[in-house]
Amino acid sequence: MKIGVSSYSFSKYMKQTGCDLKEVCCLAKGIGFDAIEFTDLKVEDPIALAGELRALCAEIGLEISAYAVGMNLLKGDGEENVKKLFSCVDVAKALGAPVMRHDICSSLPEGMTWEEAIPVMAPMIRRVTEYAAEKGIRTCSENHGFIFQDSLRVEKVINAVDHENYRWLLDIGNFLCADENPTDAIERALPYTVHVHVKDFLYRKTEGLEVLPDGFFKTRNGNLLRGTILGHGDVPVAACVKRIREYGYDGTVSLEFEGAEENLKAVRLGYEYLRKLTK
Repeated sequence: MKIGVSSYSFSKYMKQTGCDLKEVCCLAKGIGFDAIEFTDLKVEDPIALAGELRALCAEIGLEISAYAVGMNLLKGDGEENVKKLFSCVDVAKALGAPVMRHDICSSLPEGMTWEEAIPVMAPMIRRVTEYAAEKGIRTCSENHGFIFQDSLRVEKVINAVDHENYRWLLDIGNFLCADENPTDAIERALPYTVHVHVKDFLYRKTEGLEVLPDGFFKTRNGNLLRGTILGHGDVPVAACVKRIREYGYDGTVSLEFEGAEENLKAVRLGYEYLRKLTK
């Protein structure tokens, strides 16, 4: 099992210092990570940047594990959305990333249920994964975005797409956004998993709280979450990683940090904890 990190984990540091993704790659390597994944390369020429990042990572001995992009397939023109994801696959190919994660939706059109959304999205997702398969890239979606965040809903999407190349990016923390127990949820996810995110949250029930703390966001059921250092929160990280290993997953486990703590210190502490869990 390899220990990776998402470039997203350095977002606060990048904003504070103005450093770029090339510097982030060197930081990740210096901390000890085996691999890095990149989120949306929102530049004028993402193919060119992808080639530069690929060359740098090869030079410093840092693997590129995945490319992750956003998308709401239910917003705007469906054909245009599919073409945008085709372009993202091309970027993933230029990066040399074996896996591309794309979101599917973060909101529903008025009057549409999540069940009704699946047959609308599934053909689009299938087209994208067929295109990616031709380029040797697996596509996946994450339990992410509130609408399709709990395990049952993600599984229904995967089964509706019904293509071996389209699988699941398992994020052990995001189940809490739908108030689902992560240790239960991963059992449904593991048979489909091609990539893993590990993150931690502080989770607070709003019942009995007269004053809500700043810095938290609400779960689907109105409870509270705030990102934190891996191992410092309420996600059963150790139990989840243990179960993922027992299942036989041998890909990259990628750290995501989105907490209020000092950025680089938090990423280093998360790496050290995750390395201990995977020894």
